Amino acid sequence: MRHIQRATGAVIGSAVGDALGAPFEFGPAGAFSARFPRPGAGGEMCGGGGWDPGEATDDTQMAVLVADSLLELGGLDLPEMFARFQQWAKSDPKDIGLQTEDVLSNGMPWDLAAGIHFQVNRRAAGNGSLMRASTSAVYFAAQGRQATMDAARRIAALTHGDRAAWEGTAIFHELIRVSLAGADPLGALPATLALVHPDHRERYATVLAPDWHPEQATEFNDAVWPCLGSAVWALRTTATFEEAVRAAIDLGGDTDTVAAVTGGLAGAAYGVDAIPTRWTEPLHVPLPGFGGRVLRCGELLRLTQRLAT
Repeated sequence: MRHIQRATGAVIGSAVGDALGAPFEFGPAGAFSARFPRPGAGGEMCGGGGWDPGEATDDTQMAVLVADSLLELGGLDLPEMFARFQQWAKSDPKDIGLQTEDVLSNGMPWDLAAGIHFQVNRRAAGNGSLMRASTSAVYFAAQGRQATMDAARRIAALTHGDRAAWEGTAIFHELIRVSLAGADPLGALPATLALVHPDHRERYATVLAPDWHPEQATEFNDAVWPCLGSAVWALRTTATFEEAVRAAIDLGGDTDTVAAVTGGLAGAAYGVDAIPTRWTEPLHVPLPGFGGRVLRCGELLRLTQRLAT
């Protein structure tokens, strides 16, 4: 399979998971399969909960903002990326994480806002940096393991002051890099964990272990480590892109983000051709604050091709 097929699979797969999971957010486990019991029967891009059918949420919106910044600036410009996030946050998006909103609106400079939020609240390990990482993972993959993990940490730190969020995003970046190279991301976990900060390595080793199940999570899956652990579990215990995303949404809870992370991993593993067209055709990503711009699947494909090259 060609590199570009895996790269576009990661970005499109994440967006598809996001849009599929959004109507089931904070619902009970098993709700997706209860409504759509026969895989492949269609109708899953149903919309609901304030979302139109196929509409991606803040997860993919922020991933596109990351991509735009990287491409327009020719690399990582953290102040510019933060300002782009702020422009989006001020436009009243349908959904924005409470922590992200506070960081982007607290009036602090880009390099202090997340840290001050963490000092005041002592809680900043949500999955909001992980959810938007598909595009940056594709962009930095060619630069190697250390560079892609470091870039993930720096982008995560714009909105999340807790290093746990940095490390989870770094692991995701590295698993995507391994997949784009045609290797097994699950087989790369031990080497990846060895590069995780010692203060957070044991926690991630627990949720990424082969015998871990999301039912064993000690926190809600809107936290970064059970979210990533659930996505890896969904990839490990299924055999297709569709099965992985269905399993992720059926966990309940923060379904759009868990499915977005799962879709990114599964899309990179199986390639864009493994994503059902009935899911990609209605996919669209509104970008509040940017002139009414809406990206559809073809535009996401072109965006990813630029990121990958």
